[in-house]
Amino acid sequence: MSTKNTQLGEVTILVTADDPKIQNTPIRNARVTLQSKESGGQTRQRSRTKENVGEYSDDSSCEEKIFYRKETNEDALAIFEVPAGDYEICCEAFEVCSKPEIITVTPGNCITKTIVVPLRFNIEWGALTEDCQGSEFNACAQADEGTTWIFRASAAVQPGNRVFRWTTSGGSFYESDTTRDIVHLNTRGHVGETKVSVTMSEIGSASTTLAATVFSKRSPITNVGGNLNVSLTRTETSFTEDTAFWTGIRNSTDALSFNNYLRFMDWIFCGGEPPNSENSPEYSFEDGRFPKKQIEYVRLQKQRFLSFTDSDTYRVVKAATEAFVMVNCGVQQEPLPFDLNSNRPNRDDAYLDRRDLPIPDVGLSNAFGQYLVPVNGDKTLPYLAVIRRKLPDIPIKTTVFENATPRNFGVEQAEILDNCFGILQDKLANPCLLELIWSYWHEEGMLVQTMNALSRRFQNIRSSAKDPLANLEMDPLRPLNNLLWSYIQDEQHRLTINRRNYEYDHHYGLRLEGKAVQDFRPVDTRSKFLEAFHHLLRLCTVFYKQDDDTTVKADAFPVLNALKEVHLILSQGAHNQFGDLPSTSRIEMLMQQWLLARPEFRELLPTRIMVAYPEPWMDRVDAMKKLQGWTDTSVLHFRNLGMFGEQLLLSIRWGHWSDEFEPVKALNWARFFRPQAQGYIHAYRAATGVDLSADPTVNARVDSTLPSVLLQRRLASQQRVS
Repeated sequence: MSTKNTQLGEVTILVTADDPKIQNTPIRNARVTLQSKESGGQTRQRSRTKENVGEYSDDSSCEEKIFYRKETNEDALAIFEVPAGDYEICCEAFEVCSKPEIITVTPGNCITKTIVVPLRFNIEWGALTEDCQGSEFNACAQADEGTTWIFRASAAVQPGNRVFRWTTSGGSFYESDTTRDIVHLNTRGHVGETKVSVTMSEIGSASTTLAATVFSKRSPITNVGGNLNVSLTRTETSFTEDTAFWTGIRNSTDALSFNNYLRFMDWIFCGGEPPNSENSPEYSFEDGRFPKKQIEYVRLQKQRFLSFTDSDTYRVVKAATEAFVMVNCGVQQEPLPFDLNSNRPNRDDAYLDRRDLPIPDVGLSNAFGQYLVPVNGDKTLPYLAVIRRKLPDIPIKTTVFENATPRNFGVEQAEILDNCFGILQDKLANPCLLELIWSYWHEEGMLVQTMNALSRRFQNIRSSAKDPLANLEMDPLRPLNNLLWSYIQDEQHRLTINRRNYEYDHHYGLRLEGKAVQDFRPVDTRSKFLEAFHHLLRLCTVFYKQDDDTTVKADAFPVLNALKEVHLILSQGAHNQFGDLPSTSRIEMLMQQWLLARPEFRELLPTRIMVAYPEPWMDRVDAMKKLQGWTDTSVLHFRNLGMFGEQLLLSIRWGHWSDEFEPVKALNWARFFRPQAQGYIHAYRAATGVDLSADPTVNARVDSTLPSVLLQRRLASQQRVS
């Protein structure tokens, strides 16, 4: 168009996203509009002399106005030549508009104006290293070479109206897609200044760029003189909640040990040392259970009666023993079988640390609560929760028969009938964790036979033509006369050797050998248990060899499969007398140990004082075996077989192994129970002569000969040599 006789002025508009005094963020391709504030024919005439000019009519005044439009160039500038007059400037980018501003254009003059579009475009960054402390976006300016930097862009623009694109002058982004809001920069191999830029573009139109500069310095070189020690560690593992359950099993079985039982009996009857207080560094959960055992003892003392006279001494001993076993056998019995969290690191944490197992931050007692599964308003073991789901039609009952409350006939009769059928809530929530294998190995160690021989001698009965006890003077037992008399009178109420033998076979496929159990006709036997259990111990030996080699990643899958096999066999034998016979047998054998531990028997039998037996009843049994010509293997090994075997089998029987397919739990189990597994292997070799760790390969055949047969062979060999 012609500009003849038109006096023009020049207007230069700079469009930025922020105040240039704070941060220079020019916007390219931003849309700038100059709108004339004049009206009428003069402006209309002027408008025809210039390009990029439009007209519109204001509905209120019906007057035409002139406006000029341009987009900013690469320098974010829009340059207009317009007639003199007043103009309103407005800029728009990313659908965000600036505030309108008024300028006056005079002929021949140049006006420069900066317009801010409030995009609030910003870039944050930080170094992910200890040199730059604080949050991720710490604006750290310098870090060592190889440091990972994090950058984040933000703007007051709808995500659908903009796209970010990151570039860098050095290093490389971890992300293949550099259009994200957050990127990570790898500076490995790059030293010096690095400029990281982010361009925000409006799709098909405006764009603006921000940059941040960081510096990567060369890592200091440390000259090492002398010897440099390099060490390898075992395969790392993650914590599993059943580790807390295994800790509870280990602590509960330790609480049931004879030494703890003797301490409780001395406290009840002999004025022994009281339990430690919670403030004492020696305090354990066992000390906290003393009051509950005393309450249970008082209750049982009123309910347990014998059918013969002059037996109060034996009756109270029996009630106290039952109270001790019933309180300590429950893994969910309060207080829980864990060291106090307030005293951490405690003995439980130290045990896990020695096994290279992770220690939970919340403590083992809290981890055990997370391991339990809610069932019918209570929490129980995952294995028992599975069993409960198999019996959804059977109700939960809270009372046993002896505690049932009689009610009148009528409306409440149905409630009485419900009490006669159902699953006891206490059995589901707090099962008694005992294994009959403890009794089996103590019986093979001749504990019961020792008491039987002494009982016969006390009754003046000769056991054979050459009875070695015939010449013993029984006078040292005078203080125990009443207790031994009551013990013998109560024989009709104790388990017979045949009842125990049948249950050993039902649980584990194990049996005793001897004249008293010759007519043995079991119905249901676990014939595959011994092979499966010994195979598991063999695989543990293989695993421990791999686990100790820090250049090898130990394979726990074979151990997992063996655990599942043993678990299945054990669960098949959890019937019939499973709920009552193990606890009854434990009570009876603990009483036998307590009687033998009395100092009167030390005076009667030729014991060896200088042998450091861990429990005071053991030397009496070994002395009897020496007198009778029984096996010369110390009862210590049989006691270890019972103690370690019980802990291993409890963790397998009550663990939820059937639905486990990841090896991490089996790896943790093998490490946790390594002292028990290797202790059992050693004790088994000492007792039977069979080394379960020999030829430690996965496919090696294990010896599944019954222990009683092996013991008979060793006894025959011993008698031939003597």
